[in-house]
Amino acid sequence: MAFNGKLLQPLLALGVLIVLILVASAASKPNSLCKRRCGLVEIPYPFGTSDGCYLDSTFLITCNSTFNPPKPSLGPDMFVENISVPDGELRVSNPVANLCKSFNHNNKPTSLPTQKAGTKQAFSINYSGNSALFKLSNFRISNNRNKITAVGCGVYSYIRGFVEQEGFTTGCLSLCNDNANDVVNGSCSGIGCLDEKAYNFSSSDFQDLENRTTVPLVLDWAVGNETCKEAEKNNDSYACKAPHSYCYNSRNGPGYRCNCSNGYQGNPYLPDSCQGDGRKDGTDCRPIVLGQSNNKIISIALGVSISLLVLLVGTSWVYWGLKKRKLVKLKEKWFKQNGGLMLQQRLQNCTGSMDTTKIYSVEELKKATDNYDKSKILGQGGYGTVYKGVLPNNKVVAIKKSKISDQSQIEQFINEVIVVTQINHRNVVKLLGCCLETEVPLLVYEFITNGTLYDYIHDKNRSFLLSWDKRLKIATETAGALAYLHCEASMSIIHRDVKTANILLDDNHTAKVSDFGASRLIPLDRAHLTTLVQGTHGYLDPEYYRTSHLTEKSDVYSFGAVLAELLTGKKVICFLRPESERNLATYFVSMVEQDRLLEILDDHIYYGSNAEELKKVADVVKRSLSVKGDDRPTMKEVAVELDGLRIKER
Repeated sequence: MAFNGKLLQPLLALGVLIVLILVASAASKPNSLCKRRCGLVEIPYPFGTSDGCYLDSTFLITCNSTFNPPKPSLGPDMFVENISVPDGELRVSNPVANLCKSFNHNNKPTSLPTQKAGTKQAFSINYSGNSALFKLSNFRISNNRNKITAVGCGVYSYIRGFVEQEGFTTGCLSLCNDNANDVVNGSCSGIGCLDEKAYNFSSSDFQDLENRTTVPLVLDWAVGNETCKEAEKNNDSYACKAPHSYCYNSRNGPGYRCNCSNGYQGNPYLPDSCQGDGRKDGTDCRPIVLGQSNNKIISIALGVSISLLVLLVGTSWVYWGLKKRKLVKLKEKWFKQNGGLMLQQRLQNCTGSMDTTKIYSVEELKKATDNYDKSKILGQGGYGTVYKGVLPNNKVVAIKKSKISDQSQIEQFINEVIVVTQINHRNVVKLLGCCLETEVPLLVYEFITNGTLYDYIHDKNRSFLLSWDKRLKIATETAGALAYLHCEASMSIIHRDVKTANILLDDNHTAKVSDFGASRLIPLDRAHLTTLVQGTHGYLDPEYYRTSHLTEKSDVYSFGAVLAELLTGKKVICFLRPESERNLATYFVSMVEQDRLLEILDDHIYYGSNAEELKKVADVVKRSLSVKGDDRPTMKEVAVELDGLRIKER
């Protein structure tokens, strides 16, 4: 992990540096980042619609999104229709001044007809309140692309403005006969007459022009107010720095413009934009490369990105190789730590079902439990948590994740594996496999569908499902499984934690004894083991509790508490009951000795005719709960007696 952090820090710093370089590079070339279209109009540099996208504030275009499609404008009602970089021209829509009155039936005008005029920096007509006002300080009206036009009879239109602080006034006069039919369509000789390409006169204009609000107007634009020679001295702000470009002075007022050299075309205000067009000196046949102004940026970015990618991939290979090697060593460490070597050695001397036990990988069990999601928990106990899992073959299993805090618990885990592999009994939960590659070892058991006997007894919604016949069947099967552990397994096994929570039920209410984490193997030449006391309060053998001597009779006592729980439906320990009734084992024995058994039986199991049978089972409980182990029957005797009662009942 330390290697990972140390390695990624310089790579991250390098990546950030590259990003900053690319961003800075892109920021110096507005066309690569800026929006270059407003509605139907292209907005080429040096013009722009947002900060950083134009040469200076002179070239700011406002994109008005209230229209559909949006319209670019220089000001209110002054919309841009086209921008030409090579010609240095800007075409806008200019408001029309008009004063309209309809003709009478003799084609005599009742008042002056429409007047219409193109304008410059200021415009007015000789009728107050009918002016087309246009004020610009940054652009000049093109002196060779516009005409002032007056349409009407007896109309005088004029413009007034300033050129280099010198005032001027000019205009035109339109005269005609009283009959509008004398006007010739298309004429502009004082009888009918803007951008000459934008308007041709028609006699119908006398009536139609009143609906026309704007006419085209061509403006000249230039950079700054210096000449090329003056501007070139200030290299930082000089606009014509692109290769294959040149500067020329504005022919209509101060300032200068840029253009691509002969044989090149593109936007001369952008670096590397003037590209060969195949006409240079009549011999240059290079094709036009569209968008080549960004090629160097793209090439640099691509080169750096590929280099960085190669570096990252190479580094990742090294890192993942080291990590995989470290993980293998960690798995080996955990395998040893979890007692894998001990397990292998002990299994060599054992016979049982280990040959059919599967070793599962960490990934298999993690996937089966959705990474041990809380919703998959089936139960929790002193020795671990049990999860429901689904293997790739759709087999449902129970996966026990043991709690490990010290070496003694490691031995308990290994002990559980050893114990369960010695067992082959229909009433004992079957071990399917294990996993020792994780920090916390895992056991995989068959999944028992119906939960625990404890849940059934103490859940009011399910307790009625356990009739006396079913309870006697469960008791007989559990006793048989414990008797098998004590007498018929290859080595005597003491469960040491017999309780209703460790007895599972399948769909047919068949009992399955589970949880062998506390179990112990007893050699044939030993009558008992001296161990640390373990078990569950209420089920715990009092003699074992006092002496630490674990014997088979310890399981008998615990089973006696289970039988008392089955008969009464009461919990083995309950502090809500009177003090004399808190411990079910002592209370049950006391009630039997007082011949008051029927008072404490579960309502679901007593129906009169089975009273004698219940008393016989109660007697088994009483003997099993004897304080001294020698006074208790063996588990085999208990199993035979219960089985006999069951056969007799049937």
